Amino acid sequence: MSWIDEKSDRELSRVREAKDSSVYPYFRPFESGGLRTSVGGHKIISFSSNDYLGLTTHPDVIRASHIALDRYANGMSSSRIQATTVEHVKLEARLAKYFGFEACLITTTGYQAMVGTIMALADEDTTIILDALSHACILDGSFLAAGVPGKESELRLFNHNSIKGLERVLKSRERKNALVVVEGIYSLDGDLGKLAEITEICARYDAPLIVDDAHGSGTLGTHGRGTLEKLGLEGRAPIIVTTFSKVFGGIGGVILASANVIEHIKHTARSFVFSATLPVPVVAAAATILDMLEAHGPEMVRELSDKAEFMRRELTRRGFDLGDSTTHIMPVMVREEKTALLMHQILYGAGYYLVPITSPGVKAGEERLRLNVTRGHTYAELASLIEKLTDLGKTMKIVDEERYRAFAANPKMEVPRDRDGIFPPPKSSGDVPAMHAESRTNGGWVSEIARKMPHAPRWAQFMMPPAWVYEKVRSRVAGE
Repeated sequence: MSWIDEKSDRELSRVREAKDSSVYPYFRPFESGGLRTSVGGHKIISFSSNDYLGLTTHPDVIRASHIALDRYANGMSSSRIQATTVEHVKLEARLAKYFGFEACLITTTGYQAMVGTIMALADEDTTIILDALSHACILDGSFLAAGVPGKESELRLFNHNSIKGLERVLKSRERKNALVVVEGIYSLDGDLGKLAEITEICARYDAPLIVDDAHGSGTLGTHGRGTLEKLGLEGRAPIIVTTFSKVFGGIGGVILASANVIEHIKHTARSFVFSATLPVPVVAAAATILDMLEAHGPEMVRELSDKAEFMRRELTRRGFDLGDSTTHIMPVMVREEKTALLMHQILYGAGYYLVPITSPGVKAGEERLRLNVTRGHTYAELASLIEKLTDLGKTMKIVDEERYRAFAANPKMEVPRDRDGIFPPPKSSGDVPAMHAESRTNGGWVSEIARKMPHAPRWAQFMMPPAWVYEKVRSRVAGE
């Protein structure tokens, strides 16, 4: 074996352990799109989807993609420099108007949009300043800019949302210019960037601010224009980078800025210049969802907010730790890797898909399940997941005992009715999908343990546990 084979083998030890234990949670092959899908015939509802308004599978969106496919085929077979279409240009103009900017540039992915923006703007005279919890695209764009021979930028980080830390870095930087990059919503924690204070500090130090609003665009603000609209700060950040891979139902990046800045990025961002054009069917889908936002944005954003608040209220009163989340993204804090993997597997077996986030995605001790509430989930589905999480959280001892006792004294849950009207989500039975037969074949021991667990969920009997789960579950029983 070469050294690269040896390196790969060595660094895959955790992956192999998870696969050998039948709890590897990633790359499950979905058999259809949308929030409700299946894996190997096993039906699931995804609660880790970023389809926050539930519009990806809307008939009008699919129809628009079909029409574009007939006219433009699946791809343009080249980069935007020599393969731009009128559909790209029209959507860029509409997005600039919608978000309140002079100009817009569409890229093939959101990752490329951020990497290209940072690399196009930063040079040897620039200190790039980042929040310590920055997304990988922000980090990678900054690492690349800091490594360009002869044009290396200085790279500095400040503690998450620390205004004092940001100002300290701005004061102590070694380069003439400063470029600050933060996020509107932090995608693993669901909390907002402190943009009111950050925009004020950036203005004081003449430091342009880039806001990554991938998870806020279409979900926050009265009209869905994002975090800056929600906080009353529109116009205070000169550059916003967002994406089509969340609310807009596909893939692609969006850069919003002044006309001169967009023109500069268009000609110098290598991730844009040397990448193939975003396929027109994806452009058409995004344009159709923009139609919906322009016509019905307030109603859809309010419905998402209401459903997120319902989920947060019910989980919080049951004693779950949701970190600092104030949005539709809610980390269910587990704080131990094997417990997070086990909980994911049990929920997956019951028909609920909540991806576990473990190291190195988060620090050891901050493991969590990723729970994203979307407008496309029905209240019945949300309520059913809440009940399953309650059973499981109590069994695995991840809920606050005092709050849980207060909940148990008054456990009634008022479940709102889904709205009729603007693009209603698909109807649901309100319960989990049927289990596939293979999950039932090894349930005897779990049934025995479940009978000993006062809070064990009935659906535990359908699990196929790996060996270490015996010890995990038996230890939980012994500790009660």
